[in-house]
Amino acid sequence: MEIDVQTVVFREGEHVVAQCLDVDVSSFGANEDEALANLREALELYFEDAPAEALAKVEGPAVRRLTLQRA
Repeated sequence: MEIDVQTVVFREGEHVVAQCLDVDVSSFGANEDEALANLREALELYFEDAPAEALAKVEGPAVRRLTLQRA
């Protein structure tokens, strides 16, 4: 079974973080390829233990920009 998920990749300090937007799973690596490979492994483990009905609930999120004001 194939599961398509949306991910975002960003730099945080010396690491590159890959975060899944569909479920609360993320990972990191020294570069984007490593971060995505680690995220793939983490997601495979997550879905391996998830009940079947959890797979049907994965829906693509809407990504929106939010502007905040600092005091």
